[in-house]
Amino acid sequence: MTLTIWLSLFTICLLGAMSPGPSLAMVAKHSLAGGRANGLATAWAHALGIGIYAFITLIGLAVVLQQSPLVFKAISYAGAAYLAYLGYNALRSKGGVAEKLEAGEQSSAWQSAKEGFLISLLSPKIALFFTALFSQFVAVGDSVGAKSLIVLTPLVVDGLWYTLITLLLSSPRLLDKIRAKAQLIDRLSGAVLILLAVRVVLTV
Repeated sequence: MTLTIWLSLFTICLLGAMSPGPSLAMVAKHSLAGGRANGLATAWAHALGIGIYAFITLIGLAVVLQQSPLVFKAISYAGAAYLAYLGYNALRSKGGVAEKLEAGEQSSAWQSAKEGFLISLLSPKIALFFTALFSQFVAVGDSVGAKSLIVLTPLVVDGLWYTLITLLLSSPRLLDKIRAKAQLIDRLSGAVLILLAVRVVLTV
């Protein structure tokens, strides 16, 4: 896997982690309600679920690629459409990043971790996103090292992003800055996601 391909993988993983949704709401809830320890427990349990999902998806798509290239191509186009859909919604958003940073009720670190893990495995959005994401990278993952990198990248990126969210939620001053720039963040994310969707269509 070349550095350029890995940077594309990293960018999509980062945008996927940043995309507002139930995962962000869950981490924000436990960070604000239970404090930093609960937020970190939620973040890394969620990341572990992402890593498991990445491994299962990678293996499944590799089988599809080997058995039926036409089906694999159809999955790739569907994935590109989903990336474009996420980008379109982000462009239309009025600050979705900020809207998800809301408080929740108190819970233990174990409960926080359990909820973070389950939401990463049970979210249809994550299932669709991984299909879109891995369809363009599975063909280049032709070695154990490349496959490991493809799985570890979303796990680490997800964990670090939600760690950052947890730390930010411990600082009201920084959170206010995020709220002020939320619409700009959504616009930039939307544009990048649409460009990545175009790239998928052109390279399939």
